[in-house]
Amino acid sequence: MTTAAQTSPKDPTPDGGTPERIAAIDVGSNSIRLSVAEYDQVRGLRIIDEVKDQPRLASGLAATGHLDPDAMDRAILALRRMREVTDRRGVTKIRAVATSAVREARNGALFVKRVRKETGITLDVIEGDAEANLSYRSVAHHFSLVDRRALIADIGGGSLELIGAVNGLVELTSSLPLGAVRLTEMWLPGERSTPREVASLRAWVRKRLKKTVSDRDWAAATIIGSGGTFTNLGRMARARRGFDVAEAVHGESVSTGEVEQLLEWLSTKTSAERAQVPGLNPQRADIILAGLSVTAELLDLTGARGITVSGYGLREGLLLEMVGDDRALTVDPLRAMREFVDRCQGDRRHVEQVRVLALTLFDRLRDALGADPSERPLLEAASLLHDVGQVVSYRGHHKHSYQLILHAERLSMTARDRHLVALISRYHRKKGPSKKHPEFLRLSEDDRAVVRRLAGLLRVADGLDRGHAAIVDQVTTRLTKDQLSIRVSPRRAGADLSLEVWGASRKADVLERVLDRRVVLAVASP
Repeated sequence: MTTAAQTSPKDPTPDGGTPERIAAIDVGSNSIRLSVAEYDQVRGLRIIDEVKDQPRLASGLAATGHLDPDAMDRAILALRRMREVTDRRGVTKIRAVATSAVREARNGALFVKRVRKETGITLDVIEGDAEANLSYRSVAHHFSLVDRRALIADIGGGSLELIGAVNGLVELTSSLPLGAVRLTEMWLPGERSTPREVASLRAWVRKRLKKTVSDRDWAAATIIGSGGTFTNLGRMARARRGFDVAEAVHGESVSTGEVEQLLEWLSTKTSAERAQVPGLNPQRADIILAGLSVTAELLDLTGARGITVSGYGLREGLLLEMVGDDRALTVDPLRAMREFVDRCQGDRRHVEQVRVLALTLFDRLRDALGADPSERPLLEAASLLHDVGQVVSYRGHHKHSYQLILHAERLSMTARDRHLVALISRYHRKKGPSKKHPEFLRLSEDDRAVVRRLAGLLRVADGLDRGHAAIVDQVTTRLTKDQLSIRVSPRRAGADLSLEVWGASRKADVLERVLDRRVVLAVASP
């Protein structure tokens, strides 16, 4: 279990008030997790502490129908510690829910009474549909579900929760007894599982899924995975691609081929050997084969090309329900980034101005740069995030921005996109991209070219708001064989743009090398 259970002051809200501190606890079949958050209406939720323990409450449940006394003791000890954390953190409201293990156990009610008596926590046992809806609420908060068919899967220790949505409207809600702990005890109980055992498990899972999920209705649906199986899958896939597994995994995509290859490879190892696999939590080593078997069969049934990992699930759904926040981040696709800028005390007016200027330059110069339209969102993200490192210190803030972007949890980006955005941001000032930097050298040649051209644009756009006054209005460009001329007009007649022209000129070096042309900046004639 990890925790940071110390008393801490509450950060003031933008209007000078004090944010409310709330907590959500998910008592699952495998793990018990606590999230403590601050909430205000402007910034939304901000997670300030998390605690996880793995008492494996469902251990032996499939065979006996009862919660094991030792498992209950472990769970209650974990909940006592979590209650201490909430008390020290100044939490004013706690919502705790129990899922399939407590729901199905004959002595589940006894466990709920013990929790209340020994920890003071009121534990609400929720049905499978409610569990699925909480996971859906969290996923819908972070991912765009409009104009598509989407299946959200949450694999717990005891059950698989499935929600199918069409254009954001829920059409399928189902809870199936396909949890990782349950299936491991039923099908893969030994230290080493044989290929035949894994194949038998997959065949059984396939039959259960086909009764619920129509391959015709959900063909080629977008699959989003929430829960420990999927975050571990994302980290293992990242490790095999050479990325740092400590970075945030939210938004990572894993192809169907990668899932099958990982499952086949892990099936050749003992549980102890799997515990050494980079990206896999050792405590999940014995149940990961079952979780990946369910994942692989769901992908095969729907014909999906891959799965996207959500770093959030039931607990965040609980928090959103507690505060009555139904706003989806996808209403504003950049909201998560803007909230991150706010949490880093960034200058929103400046980064929004840089975003507009950078995208204007991209649209004008895309063909000359040889850029692909898919690069535009990378530049937009870097424009918003390039200054977040100033929350650490102004000196070297470009390097701090790089690190913060790599590890920011709520930004929905793949590992590749996150690295590119972090590097583009890192090179918005001081020296530009260099092969002397290991993080740049590790990129493919194509990705290095992306970073060079987008960093070149970002540097000029950032220079054009050198005074953080957002007074540049119009930007015009003229490209010749030898020169790029950029002329700017003020937002207010007579405003002095000399600082902005000077700032952009000093930072045009990277763009000059990419275009192989001199870049000349000037104020447009009235």
